[in-house]
Amino acid sequence: MNSTFLRGVRDGIPIALGYYAVAFSLGIIASNAGIGALLGFVGSFFTRASAGEYGVYTLVAASATYAEVVGMSLITNLRYLLMSTALSQKFSEGTSLAKRVLVSFCVTDEIFGISIAYPGNLEPAYTYGAALISTVFWASGTASGIIAGDVLPANVVSALSVALYGMFLAIIIPPSRKDRAVGIAVVMSFVLSGVCAVMPVVSDLSSGTRIILLTILISATAAICKPVKD
Repeated sequence: MNSTFLRGVRDGIPIALGYYAVAFSLGIIASNAGIGALLGFVGSFFTRASAGEYGVYTLVAASATYAEVVGMSLITNLRYLLMSTALSQKFSEGTSLAKRVLVSFCVTDEIFGISIAYPGNLEPAYTYGAALISTVFWASGTASGIIAGDVLPANVVSALSVALYGMFLAIIIPPSRKDRAVGIAVVMSFVLSGVCAVMPVVSDLSSGTRIILLTILISATAAICKPVKD
């Protein structure tokens, strides 16, 4: 078990380094929302979801309701349900429920990637090791970004805030180029977000509520019009 855990730590180091850089930018956003370094560290340690945390900090800055924050978190993190379902097929039959639940808590996009690629049955200790090192770096990056956001000049903070948007662009552009349906969905998200921001009645809704409704509408329409083949 110790060797498997250390193997997970080793494989998780590249992920951890990437996490720190991204989380630093996330910390800048959190700082703008009035989140302190300690709270940012704890929040990132137990969440580890870039899109989810970004959505939460954005809603906090907009004084959104608890319901909106919960709704946004559920929608942006629904993919982890599918990842956990896939990982459940990798365990040996003797793996306890407690270990399965703990592995599900460790799941992120990158941790899922190396865990699903683990040869043979997945050893929970491997995922634990990779998740531990990456989580520490992720939480530390967020706290560092918050501290930097509190002490750096406003123009520098503004420039660093762009880094996280660059990460999201890097996520959506490649699949948009490969799949026309994804590209159309991305373009429609931009267009409809702008339209709803000025449309009567709809514009009166909070930005968080509009994002939640548009996410469900666009993704559901795309799933119906262009379903993914088995």
